[in-house]
Amino acid sequence: MTEDATLSLDSAALYLNRELALLRFQDRVLEEAQDPTNPLLERAKYLAIFSSNLSEFYMVRVAGLKQQIAAEVGGLSDDGLTAAEQLAAVRQRMPEMLAAARDCFAGLRAELAAAGIRLLDYADLDDAQRAVADAYFASHVYPVLTPLAFDPGRPFPHISNLSMNIAIVVKGPDGEERFARVKVPKALPRFVPVTPGGSESREHAFVWLEQLLIAHAGTLFPGYDVVAAHLFRITRDAEMVIQELEADDLLSTIEQGVRQRRFGSVVRMTVEPTMPENIRDILVENLDMDPADVITVAPPLGMSELFGLAAIDRPDLKYPPFVPALTVPVEAGAEADIFTTIREHDILLHHPYESFEPVVALFRQAAHDPDVLAIKTTLYRVGKNSPIVEALMDAALAGKEVACLVELKARFDEESNIEWARALEAAGVHVVYGLVGLKTHSKVALVVRRESGRIRRYVHIGTGNYNTVTAKLYTDLGLLTCDDRMGEDASALFNLVTGYVSKNNYRRFLVAPVELREEIAARIRREIEHARAGGRGEIIFKMNSLVDQKMIALLYEASRAGVSIDLLVRGVCCLRPGVPGVSENIRVISIVGRFLEHSRIYWFGNAGNAEVYIGSADLMPRNLDRRVEVLAPVRDPKLVKRLREEILGIYLADNTKQRIMQSDGSYVRVSPAEGETPVCAQEALLGLRTSVVPKRKRKGTPQRRKAGKK
Repeated sequence: MTEDATLSLDSAALYLNRELALLRFQDRVLEEAQDPTNPLLERAKYLAIFSSNLSEFYMVRVAGLKQQIAAEVGGLSDDGLTAAEQLAAVRQRMPEMLAAARDCFAGLRAELAAAGIRLLDYADLDDAQRAVADAYFASHVYPVLTPLAFDPGRPFPHISNLSMNIAIVVKGPDGEERFARVKVPKALPRFVPVTPGGSESREHAFVWLEQLLIAHAGTLFPGYDVVAAHLFRITRDAEMVIQELEADDLLSTIEQGVRQRRFGSVVRMTVEPTMPENIRDILVENLDMDPADVITVAPPLGMSELFGLAAIDRPDLKYPPFVPALTVPVEAGAEADIFTTIREHDILLHHPYESFEPVVALFRQAAHDPDVLAIKTTLYRVGKNSPIVEALMDAALAGKEVACLVELKARFDEESNIEWARALEAAGVHVVYGLVGLKTHSKVALVVRRESGRIRRYVHIGTGNYNTVTAKLYTDLGLLTCDDRMGEDASALFNLVTGYVSKNNYRRFLVAPVELREEIAARIRREIEHARAGGRGEIIFKMNSLVDQKMIALLYEASRAGVSIDLLVRGVCCLRPGVPGVSENIRVISIVGRFLEHSRIYWFGNAGNAEVYIGSADLMPRNLDRRVEVLAPVRDPKLVKRLREEILGIYLADNTKQRIMQSDGSYVRVSPAEGETPVCAQEALLGLRTSVVPKRKRKGTPQRRKAGKK
């Protein structure tokens, strides 16, 4: 792509399509499944993640495009495409991706077999294995099955989202063929063990549950002959439209929306190549779907269930376990309790390399400390059996003032959050559900404590959710501080989300939708002025997604002014780096690895007086304009240095998991040059901050491939 400095920075040619950029990210996930240097069962997990991500892409992004088309919504994307053109581009892209995933699975299946884990077809079982499988069907599968006939007296059955189904044609004594549907039970494991007598060794053999069901389909229709049996899987529109302004009770309204999601329109149906046209036609007609949304793929369907292989006890085929570093004393009642430690200095936690336990300890100690008067927090995705929620309930039962914003609109966590909201309310916690028209995505906790005749506020600001499970899987940052102005800002933030506030003047925080966009833009412009004055302008941003057109245009302007810009963007990036005269000073890097990169860091060089923020916001219109988001400054010089050198510096030095984005939107994976020491950022950070249990050396590990375009 050749451009010049006269090109308008809002030209569609300078922006990549968001939907296609998201599919590029899925390509990078699939690369990890294909990478022979990753442990074998971890590669199967990457393939499951890829499949799960594609399902969500259809449920949300494709569903959104189809809604725009149906509503005849005009307008173009930033790259100049209509909704119909974007949908066509997605449909064109998808067969290649699905074929690559099937090729990947075929290779993994062969490697798993060589390692003693065999995924067998029912037809390939030997007599002993078949006896085990048949016994399992009789005792565990058959009692669960519900065959549903389709005829004039029985309507076409409801097909639930993401369920595996078998379309069955049977012939009766009268010679007439009839259609039925059987759902493959989700409650049963997809991989049925068939090793006779169990397995005490490293050898494991499994048969696919759906194949076992098809082999015994005749038992479901006694007196009928099974003429055909074919798998299909559907994906439904999962976007929930909530009319908040018209809702009397947001909780009950969202609860109703969750139920309605089961009946969303079908946006995709995957079928195997062997399914005949007449059965496809029955499904398409009765599911009221567009025939263009039928996708034929080689088996297996629903590869997201490869997650089930993670339960196999083969540590030699998995990442070595690690113990996160416990960098802060957290025992309640200890001389150096969490409050004492925070008063001594600000604490920066880098998860999962450093333990999440200090954050849990803050809530637990606050719940039982008689000097703590109030606890306030935001909850977006907390997961099951949350110790933080338990601490909040304990605090309320102890008579403390506890306020909690539970974001009911967190997509796919609505049901869980409804349950937590009710449990918290039952314990006496003041629960609010957010602001009308806005999601509250910020991750902030405030503890108000009485100390020596004064009130002190302790604050936690994070880039990730208050979720002890994802804290071991996602890379996130958390700041613990008792800075007075941070405390004032936290109080003002909670007044915003729990009460009526028309304006807030924050001293430290950058808050969306109040001022975050303007404050980030002002700091980018400051770097532009430094560069234009002959100094060094420097920007390093780490985030999940970069989509906002205005922010991208401003980064282009900064590049033109000579500002050095490094963007660590895990997922969607709509900016084109390396365009002559526009973005030559911008480098975009994506790192995909063992942990999901989730932390957000906004680093401004500021002529040697660096200013850095962490928080919950990506540079997307929804984060900047339609969510309550918080970025908070890291002010301690030691922590600022650590962010730049230990964290950002290691990511920028990665030469094994790093992909560098090209101006056409493709990515090139780097590899160490000859004689260069390999650097994997996540492994390096594990070594710095954790205890890693050594893994046994694998034989015959292939050499890493050189960088190259896909």
